[in-house]
Amino acid sequence: MCLNWHSTLFDEEAHQIGPTPPSVQSHPRRRLSLSPVERIEATPDRALPWPLARPARRSWVRARRIVFVGFVTPAVIVLALVTVLPLLYLVVTSFTPLDLTNPASRRWTGLTNYRQLAADGRFWNSVWVQAQLSFWTVALQMVIGFAIALLLNGRMRFLELVRAIFIVPMVLPPVVVALIWKILFTPDISILDWSLGLLGLPQPAWLADPKLALWAVIVADVWEWFPFVMLMLLAALQMLPSDPLEAARLDGASRWQVFRYVTVPLLKPAIVVATLFRLIDSVKAFPHIFIMTGGGPGTATEVTNFYAYLQGFSYTYVGYSSAIIVVMLLATFGMSLGVLRAAGREHDVE
Repeated sequence: MCLNWHSTLFDEEAHQIGPTPPSVQSHPRRRLSLSPVERIEATPDRALPWPLARPARRSWVRARRIVFVGFVTPAVIVLALVTVLPLLYLVVTSFTPLDLTNPASRRWTGLTNYRQLAADGRFWNSVWVQAQLSFWTVALQMVIGFAIALLLNGRMRFLELVRAIFIVPMVLPPVVVALIWKILFTPDISILDWSLGLLGLPQPAWLADPKLALWAVIVADVWEWFPFVMLMLLAALQMLPSDPLEAARLDGASRWQVFRYVTVPLLKPAIVVATLFRLIDSVKAFPHIFIMTGGGPGTATEVTNFYAYLQGFSYTYVGYSSAIIVVMLLATFGMSLGVLRAAGREHDVE
């Protein structure tokens, strides 16, 4: 009697609730409530019961998004405060004749600074000096860095020590590098001039000669930054696939042919990235100029950013200095875009 009563009650409840879902019919005793650990560890192979699978997955995706936004937002705020806002202030200031000695000069004058810049001969001289500095420093750094990377491309312990020694110039502060080379190029205290005197060679005044001063700065910049190129290309060399190189050797290619037609094309992405980094950084060669030559003799080493520094901090023409920096920024962006497009066209042709 008791059993019949329970079965009758169960049939009435089932009739009121309706048909049982298929997953519940096949697993009548499966629990519908899972612990948080079971929800996280559930995979497509171990699917959750149908009432819980989709909500648990959605909540997990939502939690991941919240954590991602929470970690990224502070970095974005800091980046905006130290980069975007100063850049906007720089652009706005470039349209004003702001003078530090005259606070009332903060007024909108449109393109006056840029028109004055187009007629400024000293500015165009600084652009020419900057072009020479960028071309020779980037070219020499790429050639020397690539050559040393090829020499150090091995697995011996001795080569690891040599690599560590070559990295030393890059980790030194630019001010220290400039002081080292200023001492080396000063005739009275330079071991370089003393060595030239022992050999009976002329001892030029490197930093006082308009024809040699820029080359002295180029030497200092190349010495400091060729290890950067060396490291990038050395890492790319050690990651090259061995199959194309072995196939070229089996086909009878010489070492030069393997290098020219296999190694260099495979290294082209790394070469483009290294060139782009060094090209952008060559525009920032301020510490070497400031410490070694001060822009002299005359304007022989006065690059564009040093000319902007003189206009803003020596002559207090902050508005005009801001216009120079904006032009430098646009020119650097244009050069970088040109390098990337040229590399992309060559890649498409190949």
